[in-house]
Amino acid sequence: MRGTLVLPVTIATFAAIIVATLGATVTDLGPWYQSLAKPDWTPPDGLFPIIWTLVFALITVSGVTAWRAAPDRPAAQWVISLFALNAFLNITWSLLFFRLQRPDLAMAELVVLWLSIALLIFYCKRFSKLAAWLLVPYLIWVTVAGALNWSVVQLNGPFG
Repeated sequence: MRGTLVLPVTIATFAAIIVATLGATVTDLGPWYQSLAKPDWTPPDGLFPIIWTLVFALITVSGVTAWRAAPDRPAAQWVISLFALNAFLNITWSLLFFRLQRPDLAMAELVVLWLSIALLIFYCKRFSKLAAWLLVPYLIWVTVAGALNWSVVQLNGPFG
């Protein structure tokens, strides 16, 4: 239905790089973050960029796969819209947690981010099980991030 893969893969890859770069730009692992009490099970700081890179690669493949499998133009536009909403929420979490130093607000926003991933999985599964399954590691990682975020709030709050 949509011809070659070159353009959609290029656009999706570029969009993922933009989202990842914006998220990384607002992520500050400086003195404030280092001073937070964190649970013993917190992954090492160096592991986060590796995991996020893998997750973003899977998100990109999922997005292209779902877009190509969409049965018509409105469904394909919904795929793009839902992935765009999720990208916005992903960046917003980093902004709230790191830049505004409000893990409490970030935790509330993370619930919405998690729900947006679940919605993506549910929507994409209608026409591509592969696209849906490719998002499962993202949901798992955001669940881990949510547990970590909750622990930071519990160990350090109140904020603001």
